[in-house]
Amino acid sequence: MTYKNPNPQGKGLVPVLAALGGAKSGVIVLPKQVEQIAAELFTSMFILESRFSFKPVRGRSYWLYRYGERFQLSLMAPQQWSVGTFDQVIGCCELHNDLAWTLTLSEEASHDQSFMAFIATRRERFQQALQASQSLDEALPVYVQALPFYQRVFASALASSLGKSMQLSGIAGLSYQQAQRQLETIERSYG
Repeated sequence: MTYKNPNPQGKGLVPVLAALGGAKSGVIVLPKQVEQIAAELFTSMFILESRFSFKPVRGRSYWLYRYGERFQLSLMAPQQWSVGTFDQVIGCCELHNDLAWTLTLSEEASHDQSFMAFIATRRERFQQALQASQSLDEALPVYVQALPFYQRVFASALASSLGKSMQLSGIAGLSYQQAQRQLETIERSYG
């Protein structure tokens, strides 16, 4: 009789909790205002929704590529690939200490009207979802079932980090519109 491992990837509850704990360890959280949180959440989720099968490391550069209609995050820089391996270099990504991602677009991607229109459409849908949420906390990616393992772990850790940032800046529990009004009030009082 052959034994079939019911958990071939080793991703039972203990490894999942260990991965979440590892992703959250050493996180440096600072207060952030609503626009910064929205921008970081949008960029981070765009990257986390791409394909990759490795555990990202904070402070390291990665590259985002487009293959047809899909995006893939890679450890390899464009010059390390054979010609024609990917359709487009989207840009260089970095995972920061607060678990938010940044994306520096390549010149090619930033001048590609089709890609920029695609991003604008996604951004508009994201803004609509934020505005429709009862609170900013509700919009955080605490658990995104559709994401693969590492992407889900880092989305959850990002949600935790941004949630703490919102608490520090006093906007936790507020809706997107309420947080924007609070920021406008603060800016007027210092302006």
